[in-house]
Amino acid sequence: MPFLQTLDAIVTDIIAPAAPATDRDAAFPRKAIDALGKAGLLGLISSKDVGGMGLGLAEAAQVIERIAKACPSTAMVVCMHLCATTVLEKFASEQVRRDVAAGRHLSTLAWSDNGTRSHFWAPAGKARADGEGAALDGSKSMVTAAGEADSYVWSTAPVSAEGASTLWLVDSKSGGLSEVKAFDGMGLRGNRSSPLTASSVHVALTDMLGTDGGGFDIMIGTVLPVFATLIASSSIGLMDAVLEASCAHVSGSKFEHLGSCLADLPTIRAYIARARIQADMVRTLRDDTVAALAAGRPDAMLRVMQVKAAAAEAALEVSDTAMRVCGGAAFRKDVGIERYFRDARAASIMAPTSDVLYDFIGKAVCGMPVFG
Repeated sequence: MPFLQTLDAIVTDIIAPAAPATDRDAAFPRKAIDALGKAGLLGLISSKDVGGMGLGLAEAAQVIERIAKACPSTAMVVCMHLCATTVLEKFASEQVRRDVAAGRHLSTLAWSDNGTRSHFWAPAGKARADGEGAALDGSKSMVTAAGEADSYVWSTAPVSAEGASTLWLVDSKSGGLSEVKAFDGMGLRGNRSSPLTASSVHVALTDMLGTDGGGFDIMIGTVLPVFATLIASSSIGLMDAVLEASCAHVSGSKFEHLGSCLADLPTIRAYIARARIQADMVRTLRDDTVAALAAGRPDAMLRVMQVKAAAAEAALEVSDTAMRVCGGAAFRKDVGIERYFRDARAASIMAPTSDVLYDFIGKAVCGMPVFG
């Protein structure tokens, strides 16, 4: 596919070479994002009517998987942009949509509140009537591309309507927005997932995305399927990368006194075999999730919940296996494993966390209301 050929060139020429420094320096991958925007890939799922590629979730999953194999930090930035785009495509102005499609506008989600943590669907932040618009107050615990994105899809409690939440398009340069501290995390170090606060941030009523109190349905019905599928795709790309690095190491590391290599040990091969099976099972589940959503199958939302949990937990185990089979060498940055090991920690604790999803899945399987 032409868009994948374009992507492969950007990954090879820009993203992969910069990945070690992106991690080491906690540097936002601006050059990669600019290149992806110029190539039209930030407008991958934007409608052709506004100049986008008009592609869907299956293609977006391929893009995130390929980027994550080189740099999970960059994949996370693009993932959150595509999630925000699903909202903007439905509710934002034509000009915003055209800017996104043309690669001139990077957006992201700002949902996880300090007060409600991984229960992102119930924000603690407030929106109060303010003249002909509204004033937003609240604090977000982690916002990917904080200070780098052009806009945030920001969640608050409703202004006056019933419901759990309302979504707003907030210009990142708005007065009253502040980045509490720079992100300096263990993994995904380049995604700048910093906390943000809003203090009387003024927005127009036309900046409301959807209806007052209608945020929950958008979050769960529109965004969660995209987010879960793309985060799972990032984990798949990460697992492929760490397995390739592991196989290269164990095949090339010799026991000179025995005339053999690490890969000649049945135990090593068994560890790698189990890890490969885990990664391939997740890819199969991801592909079935995409198929279920496309067909509107009754089990589609169950697959959405399952795929994020399954991919996140598999990435933990696969990257742990890579560290185990490569031994002390895996602690060295030049071997290329410990970065993926650290990056793999993020998906399981990213809202909705694996533990929250297990509860949701259990409720669904038992015939109980998921959010009851």
